[in-house]
Amino acid sequence: MARGKLRIYLGAAPGVGKTYAMLSEAHRRVERGTDVVVAFVEHHGRPRTEVMLHGLEQIRRRELAYRDTVFTEMDVDAVLERDPAVALVDELAHTNVPGSRNGKRWQDIEELLEAGIDVISTVNIQHLESLGDVVESITGVRQRETVPDEVVRRADQIELVDMSPQAIRRRMAHGNIYQPDKVDAALSNYFRPGNLTALRELALLWVADRVDEYLQEYRAEHSIRSTWQARERIVVGLTGGPEGRTLIRRAARMAAKGSGSEVLAVYIARSDGLTSASPKELALQRTLVEDLGGTFHHVIGDDIPSALLEFARGVNATQIVLGSSRRKTWQYVFGPGVGATVARESGPDLDVHIVTHDEVAKGRGLPVARGARLGRTRIIAGWLVGVAGPVLLSLLLTGMVNGPGLANDVLLFLFLTVVAALLGGQLPALASAAVGSLLLNFYFTPPTHTLTVDDPKNIVAIVIFFAVAVSVASVVDLAARRTHQAARLRAESEILSFLAGSVLRGETTLDALLERVRETFGMETVALLERAGDVEPWTCAGRAGGDHGKPLLRPEDADVDMPVGDHMALALTGRVLPAEDRRVLAAFAAQAAVVLDRQRLVGEAERARELAEGNRIRTALLAAVSHDLRTPLASIKASVTSLRSDDVAWSEEDEAELLAGIEAGADRLDHLVGNLLDMSRLQTGTVTPLIREIDLDEVVPMALGGVPEGSVSLDIPEELPIVAVDPGLLERSVANLVENAVKYSPDGTQVLVSASALGDRVELRIADRGPGVPDSAKDRIFEPFQRYGDVPRGAGVGLGLAVARGFAEAMGGTLAAEDTPGGGMTMVLTLRAAAGRPPARPDLPARATT
Repeated sequence: MARGKLRIYLGAAPGVGKTYAMLSEAHRRVERGTDVVVAFVEHHGRPRTEVMLHGLEQIRRRELAYRDTVFTEMDVDAVLERDPAVALVDELAHTNVPGSRNGKRWQDIEELLEAGIDVISTVNIQHLESLGDVVESITGVRQRETVPDEVVRRADQIELVDMSPQAIRRRMAHGNIYQPDKVDAALSNYFRPGNLTALRELALLWVADRVDEYLQEYRAEHSIRSTWQARERIVVGLTGGPEGRTLIRRAARMAAKGSGSEVLAVYIARSDGLTSASPKELALQRTLVEDLGGTFHHVIGDDIPSALLEFARGVNATQIVLGSSRRKTWQYVFGPGVGATVARESGPDLDVHIVTHDEVAKGRGLPVARGARLGRTRIIAGWLVGVAGPVLLSLLLTGMVNGPGLANDVLLFLFLTVVAALLGGQLPALASAAVGSLLLNFYFTPPTHTLTVDDPKNIVAIVIFFAVAVSVASVVDLAARRTHQAARLRAESEILSFLAGSVLRGETTLDALLERVRETFGMETVALLERAGDVEPWTCAGRAGGDHGKPLLRPEDADVDMPVGDHMALALTGRVLPAEDRRVLAAFAAQAAVVLDRQRLVGEAERARELAEGNRIRTALLAAVSHDLRTPLASIKASVTSLRSDDVAWSEEDEAELLAGIEAGADRLDHLVGNLLDMSRLQTGTVTPLIREIDLDEVVPMALGGVPEGSVSLDIPEELPIVAVDPGLLERSVANLVENAVKYSPDGTQVLVSASALGDRVELRIADRGPGVPDSAKDRIFEPFQRYGDVPRGAGVGLGLAVARGFAEAMGGTLAAEDTPGGGMTMVLTLRAAAGRPPARPDLPARATT
């Protein structure tokens, strides 16, 4: 009998819907005619899960008595006797009640699989045995029910059931996971957003590892050989071509295989002019590298392989990723290429990866910005072909018994002249024409071995050869120059287009622009200098490069300077630029001036915004003084006037009431003035907390003096660790939070103040049952003079929450707003636990995570 197949729904966290997904799959199979039974499914009182059980055949459970309590477990014998095609068995990691057939439920499932029954089961990621310590360090809860990883890995199919932390918490708040009396404790302990995010990451990584195992098995079965490597630091060599993005993505995938791996993309430009790559393409590749978590580097070097290896060794790289050459086959006559040279010279300490791409062997194209200079190597090769080539050809032809004839000899010499022109330009071609004419006259024109010519036809042939050779050399050289000029113009147009686009988008900062100037022209230092008048000294508005060099004080000290108006100049040091490069430099200089003006305008706008904000606060303060502060003063004034009046004989009860009104108005006035003073201290930065270790139950009760008795319910466990706070600031923060919560709570409802320990932090939660605040306004309510909703005048100046957050941050804590499950708002005040006191761990039942 064939072994049954095991399918597991792996949950990223409790409550993501594993059981619901399993039951949905069961209904789909039943609709297809598959014999499916429910061997054991626990719905935990969740209505939607319970509804999914309708229409499915359920096997009666086995009852077991243990310690005077009756428990139900899966009846393995009943399932085997029923012999369905598929059995649903929930909670793979469950520990059976003592006296059961097997100790663990996964052992029961093994029996069903051996009997040829397919099983669909569920398990959470925190129940995997290998992750027990990790889960405990994250959540503070030790999982007592675990399943060996190998049991899950042997499953024929694993399906991840995932949900965002926010969605899980919403399900929890709506009562879809636990009973309402357990919701608050779960949300503030195990179901914290950080815990759920960490569990989600564990699940994704574990499933990804399992997928990799499947892929390895597939490659082994199909004899596919491929190297999967992950190193600490990977250098990607870029040429500025379109294949660079492919190389960057490939390197990022390699780095993702190992923890702490780093990707460094490097472009090496020659030092003889503009870069040989499209600035637009390099900008795209720089953005791609940074988006993938890597870094982009620009290096100047004439010997690209040596510069690349030097950079890789300088950053302690272990791998180099290069693209397959874009050169065509015939272009390899000029050398083996960068990839082959780097691989040969890398040594045993560096692994070199040559990555294929869509641009392989399609040609490198024309140099984008090298100008008309052909380079020393090509010029030397042109002279060798133009001068030594005719001599070698003459020796070869004179050694033949029957030569090809004078006409063919002329064509062969003409071919060498054309090759010399292609390689070295016009001068080597002219030299080749002259040397070729002399050799044709001396060796191949009768009488030979003399410089005289007897036959006039031969004179005409030699003259025509020289003229054709010179003409061909001139045309070839002119075409080469025109090609380079067109390439330069294309490079300039791309640069100018990029500059224009950055101006319109407002993306480029001055430092970034000056760095681009330095990289584009291969300079050491670039500085933007300005002065207020013709006789004023120069000042540096921005600078890039040359951190260890002498600072530029005047444009005259630079190798290149480009004036921008009357009192600004762009100064560069490193080398003298040719005249043709100054046109692009002028565009950069004009752009630098525009960027500098825009930055100053942005700064002025920011200062204006700050002034406007200050005016807004002053206006709000005046409004508070004119109304909120005058209201209690008016009440006090009226009561005092009434008491001093000689026309009315007040009874003792009336006098007591008037005096109580005076006291309430004074207290209210004191509270408003205190908040104003506290806000002033926070904005001026004069709050200096005096941190000391103290218990929360010593401070929190003292903060409740300003609220009616019975309006607050306290839940502060005694086993909480000591917190490191300023008691005065903490009391003021809690008082403001509690008063705000009581103000918005409906009549007859209490504000719950609870505390819990989570790792090295202690959380104090103040929950009300008021109208709540939408997510879009949760941050705004902490701003000064902000009161959300239709709050009546006289209810305060809107500083309580701002002061509470300011004091919390001054003590090294945080204050945030969350929704209260069932309606309302919860203020979460997070404080630092004192060192040396072990944090308490929440004691949730083991079944809370199933």
